[in-house]
Amino acid sequence: MPEALPATFERWILSTRDENAVEEMDKPGCDPAKLARTYAQFPLINRVVSRWHSVYKHQIKPLLSPTQETTLLDIGCGGGDIAADLARWAARDGLRLAITAIDPDSRAIDFARTATTSTPQPGVTFRCAHSASLVAEGAMFDVVISNHMLHHLTPGEFQGLLHDSALLARRAVIHSDIVRSPLAYALFSVGTLPFFPGSFIRTDGLTSIRRSYTAPELRAVLPPGWRVESALPYRNLVLLSPSKPHV
Repeated sequence: MPEALPATFERWILSTRDENAVEEMDKPGCDPAKLARTYAQFPLINRVVSRWHSVYKHQIKPLLSPTQETTLLDIGCGGGDIAADLARWAARDGLRLAITAIDPDSRAIDFARTATTSTPQPGVTFRCAHSASLVAEGAMFDVVISNHMLHHLTPGEFQGLLHDSALLARRAVIHSDIVRSPLAYALFSVGTLPFFPGSFIRTDGLTSIRRSYTAPELRAVLPPGWRVESALPYRNLVLLSPSKPHV
């Protein structure tokens, strides 16, 4: 059965965001073994839920070239699996893509670096950094992305990410996040129940759905120029096409 939500019927039907819920992996003192298993299990859950190959095919690949290097920034990269997948797909297609993957949590970067040491993925560099640090450095990238990050942020952090992304990106910004939906909550609760032992995948996934946005909620808080596209399964793509020259 779906995990119980906070007591009120309003919260049960997920008509409002549960902004006060905190994911276990975001806690500084969380179990390190469970955290490592969570990072290790991200590739499977991301391929089923996040569907970045579709985003790559339709949003990123058309911007890539076999002769000219394209740069991409992955903000809040977690265990680094999406950055590695994007680099692998581009290499398979004969396209030049250099990825910088950042996360302010050193635990995530340590895991990502260890994972890529055992399974090297050329074209990916990991840094423990915040997007604001890269803005301060004057860094720029052709494409800026994030995965399942928006719902983690406070309203101020959310606007800060959009501000940083607009300054860092030359050609495209793609922030992918899950949609808050009672059906998505029920399906994830039941679908993950027999799997992902010893990690935060199920508990944090359910918390993430409770914290996430609907498309109208996102449109209400986005600055001018940003847009929202719906994608399957139960995802929102927050997009920007900056009017900056490609150099």
